[in-house]
Amino acid sequence: MVCRQEFVLKMPTNLPLDAAAPLLCAGITVYSPMKHFQMDVAGKHFGVVGLGGLGHMAVKFGKAFGMTVTVFSTSPSKEKEACELLGADRFIVSKDPEQMKAAAGSIDYIIDTVSAAHPLDPYLSTLKLDGKLVMVGIPEKPLSIHAFSLTSARRYVGGSGIGGIKETQEMLDFCGEHNITGLIERIPISYINTAMERLDKADVKYRFVIDIANSLKSED
Repeated sequence: MVCRQEFVLKMPTNLPLDAAAPLLCAGITVYSPMKHFQMDVAGKHFGVVGLGGLGHMAVKFGKAFGMTVTVFSTSPSKEKEACELLGADRFIVSKDPEQMKAAAGSIDYIIDTVSAAHPLDPYLSTLKLDGKLVMVGIPEKPLSIHAFSLTSARRYVGGSGIGGIKETQEMLDFCGEHNITGLIERIPISYINTAMERLDKADVKYRFVIDIANSLKSED
């Protein structure tokens, strides 16, 4: 393949290509707002809403930046993988009012990765003075926020898409230095229909990666 050099990214040689592939989507999608909104300060408390393809990368970056990481999830079953597999420091079941109340005013920054409709006020209540919540998930329905959730502690709500080429290379270099990759299931292309069915059920931890090279060999 031939392309213009300004659109070429250099992959760190110590990262396996299959597990590094999600960095070019999920990785940069959370890395970009973390850098842009200065949500990368060692010693700060960082919250991640939703533990999926985007969320698990946010946890990894948060730990690499030296922050204390809290995962918010509606699924209690995800606590073990959040803390033992990904290294999160705290796990909160967001459907539990008592757990959310106990976390009030304890978080500096939050990345919200959830694409399903959900209220933001409970998460905003966990932010400290001048806390920031940044949306990277895209719910289908409009978001609703009570003004007091913002004005009571000078909180900020923002959003972010993906990053540019320069920032993506910076992210890849950072991942190379810290050995950060995505957690994947590598599949042959013949499995794609089943994979799509599983995606519809949120049954993947945390990204499918198609093994094109071996898939083509098997076709031959």
